[in-house]
Amino acid sequence: MIKILFNALSNLPLGALHAFGALLGWAVYGLSASYRRKIDVHSRIAFPNNEALRLWAVQGSVKHAGMALLELPYLWGNSSVLGAASRTEICNWEVIEQAQAKGKGIVFLTPHMGSFESTAQVFSTRAPITVLYRPNRKPQLQEIIEGSRARDNVALAPTNLGGVKILLKALKRGEAVGMLPDQVPSAGEGVWAPMFGQPAYTMTLPSRLQQATGAAIVLAVGIRKPAGQGFRLELYAGPDQLSSDPVEAATQINAEMEKLILKHPDQYYWGYERFKAPKGQ
Repeated sequence: MIKILFNALSNLPLGALHAFGALLGWAVYGLSASYRRKIDVHSRIAFPNNEALRLWAVQGSVKHAGMALLELPYLWGNSSVLGAASRTEICNWEVIEQAQAKGKGIVFLTPHMGSFESTAQVFSTRAPITVLYRPNRKPQLQEIIEGSRARDNVALAPTNLGGVKILLKALKRGEAVGMLPDQVPSAGEGVWAPMFGQPAYTMTLPSRLQQATGAAIVLAVGIRKPAGQGFRLELYAGPDQLSSDPVEAATQINAEMEKLILKHPDQYYWGYERFKAPKGQ
């Protein structure tokens, strides 16, 4: 049933999916008190003294969360060239060229905002990339996710020791890897570091990968354009060198994520449980 619905939606225009997605986002927001509470708490952490900006960011976030869900059939049901790449404007590609010139590989860091699913697909039309992902516990969904994300020039690395080895091998070949550094890692795989002034359990993997390979850090966000017009991939150079101290490195990364989020706060998913503690912490 899920596959049938997924295939049917993949044939709809992106604009229609975004329009229906915005409605879906508001429906979920209206029906779920716990979801509303999460968005309220997290947005107040980021904007404690600017209520107008906070409300604007929340309204956008609610819509974009629904759009992110319903655009998946379009992104996963089409090839990267005919789907995401054909609808994406790329900004600051010279950042990639400078990173590639170093020959040490690239670590892409992308927060939970906008169309983060499209970023790896767009990059893969120009160079190979390996993406870190957390496997889904439901077999049917896992089959769809794994089969849709893995494609030409896009390899997958699960969030375990085997996945880290896959990422290292890709970097040592001079290729790119990508991850969402605001994803809460498992216990023992992160440190507590400030995010918008609040302690957030943060992965140490980016700094460990850079220390092991000398890879360049590049920040990427897939911003959703209005009215179903597509996406804009914004690229920024990250820190030249992350600290060897895990907490300091995590603090550096969170600071960079804050900057990206504050550029487009209406496209960040404030309902994501960024400040939760993993089991055992």
